[in-house]
Amino acid sequence: MSTVLVINAHPLTQSESRTLKALEAFITSYQASHPDDTIERINLYEDNIPEVSAPLLQGWAKLRAGEAFETLTDEEQQIVARFNELTEQFLAADKIVIANALWNLNIPTKLKAWIDTIVIAGTTFKYTENGPVGLIEGKKLVHIQSSGGVYNGQDFASQYIQNIFAFIGVTDHTKINVEGIDHQPHLEASILEASLANAENVAREF
Repeated sequence: MSTVLVINAHPLTQSESRTLKALEAFITSYQASHPDDTIERINLYEDNIPEVSAPLLQGWAKLRAGEAFETLTDEEQQIVARFNELTEQFLAADKIVIANALWNLNIPTKLKAWIDTIVIAGTTFKYTENGPVGLIEGKKLVHIQSSGGVYNGQDFASQYIQNIFAFIGVTDHTKINVEGIDHQPHLEASILEASLANAENVAREF
């Protein structure tokens, strides 16, 4: 049995979003082929995802200085605790699924905030004399991304996701692209059909 952590980085609903159509096709197929696995979901637009902020940095500084967690302000305690909770949730998962749209050639800001909770020196990577080394072993990643144009995984957002996860040790990485509909709207039905079929196929083997 595996635990799958699904990161929904899109603010719209399935009926409005090509990204989420692909995500739900993936999840439905995955559940059918892996009925004993557990799926945990995070909606980055509904759940509490702390950003790196003054209270977080101040709380960390106090803890590094040897202060007890209970001495932090209420705000510092809440943000540090939630940040750590998200880190632990990632560490406990066996498989990761991220779904987002390509906006302005980049990932959504809320997705970057979540990624900040999992790229932690001493926890998911470490510094050595020869440079940083990832500490995460055995995890698999599927990245679902929609875009109006066709980039074939060479856009900055796709490359960033692949590289930042490789940095912490996650190198088993599969891309599912839903792309080109804005440039070829007359092909929307066929592009979407092929993308959803691909998502279902990837899910069965994930």
